Amino acid sequence: ADYFRANNMPYEIVAFEKADEVVAAYDAGRCDVYTTDASGLYAQRLKLTNPGDHMVLPEIISKEPLGPVVRQGDDEWFNIAKWTLNAMLNAEELGVTSENVDEMKSSDNPSIKRLLGVEGAFGEAIGLPNDWAYAIIKNVGNYEESFNANVG
Repeated sequence: ADYFRANNMPYEIVAFEKADEVVAAYDAGRCDVYTTDASGLYAQRLKLTNPGDHMVLPEIISKEPLGPVVRQGDDEWFNIAKWTLNAMLNAEELGVTSENVDEMKSSDNPSIKRLLGVEGAFGEAIGLPNDWAYAIIKNVGNYEESFNANVG
C-alpha cells in the first residue's frame, strides 16, 4: 500500500484465502498485478499457464529477507543459523562475494577483516573456526548470490 500511495498509483485490493487462489485469479486475468515477497513471486510464477509471459519487476517495495528456521530448544544450532544469515547479509552489504572473497581477505576494512576471520575471534564465541563466514561465502555466496541461485 505504501509503495502505491508514494507513487500516486491507484489500486484495489482483491483478497484471497490461499496462495493458489491468488495465482489462479491472476492467471485468469482477474487481477492486473500480484504482489508478495520476491521469492514467492518467482515460485508462484512457475504455476502460471505461460510463466514466460509474466515478469517479476526489479523494484523492491518491501524488505523481507528469508531466513532459516531451526527447532526450538537447540540454542547452539539457532545461534549458528542466525549468525550465518547475518554473515551472508553483511557480506552482501560489504560487497564480498564468492568470487572476490579471497581477495577481500586482504582488505583494509576492519568490518571485512572481522567477517572473514582475519581479525578477532568471533568464531570461537559461537563454537566455530574464526574463518567460518569465509567458508560460507566462498562455498555458498553472500545473501544475494544464494537468493539468485536458489530463488531468483
